[in-house]
Amino acid sequence: MISSPDLCRIVYGVDFSGARDAGRKIWIAHGIIEEDVLLIRGCFRAKDLGNSTRDRDQSLKALREYISNQKGGVFGLDFPFGIPRCLVKEKSWEQFVFSFEDTYFAPEEFRAVCRLRTNGKELKRFTDSEARTPFSPYNLRLHRQTYFGIRDLLGPLIKDNRVCVLPMQKPLPDRPWVLEVCPASTLRRQHLSLPYKGRGEIRKTARVKILEGIEKTGVMKITEPSLPSKIFENKGGDALDSVIAAFAAFRALRNGFIFDGNCPYTVEGWVYV
Repeated sequence: MISSPDLCRIVYGVDFSGARDAGRKIWIAHGIIEEDVLLIRGCFRAKDLGNSTRDRDQSLKALREYISNQKGGVFGLDFPFGIPRCLVKEKSWEQFVFSFEDTYFAPEEFRAVCRLRTNGKELKRFTDSEARTPFSPYNLRLHRQTYFGIRDLLGPLIKDNRVCVLPMQKPLPDRPWVLEVCPASTLRRQHLSLPYKGRGEIRKTARVKILEGIEKTGVMKITEPSLPSKIFENKGGDALDSVIAAFAAFRALRNGFIFDGNCPYTVEGWVYV
């Protein structure tokens, strides 16, 4: 356990996407910590980053630069950082990430190989069972996020030693800290699991209830007056997911981080909820 976590760090939540137009679908929320409360100051799309576009390659490049430049940042990213241990031939998580691009040449191949090796079963990681995440990392609905998240975001960042990915790597004070989160699991933990993605007043009302429910915990507040409306009007729920991701990352920061080289999550990854 890391004692006395650095509560001066800025917290970010990233709702990730592996779609072709990822720059439009990825949302980033950010906030500062004051008196042990996360104050959310903004929320925007990845295409609005410097040198970014809607295109996946360009927007992920811009996101890598943005993350690496936030030296005091803690980032909650909502895609799987690993796969079940039985599918990993490497001895460490870092080796797994370094070899990922050469092992799987496309997201479709990644999913097909994993399914082939598990006789068509979609296995979950130890942390998926603990956090009660909805899907296996190579599920049809999630495999593209896993693939592009590991290959195009985490891979280049850790190869250049620009971030610390917890809990597989030890946190260093001069680098951004990156954590895997799952908004669906966080909402379940908060008893706020409501259908909130989509059009219509019912889904919009659900987004309102969820944000209000999180604020009622007393550890997160929206401080920008125009921001709630921006979050509620985003029909896909991606803006809200980025706020939930920031909330989960902040709670992990407050609680400290577990690091034990003998546990399965040091190869598979760990979801902070």
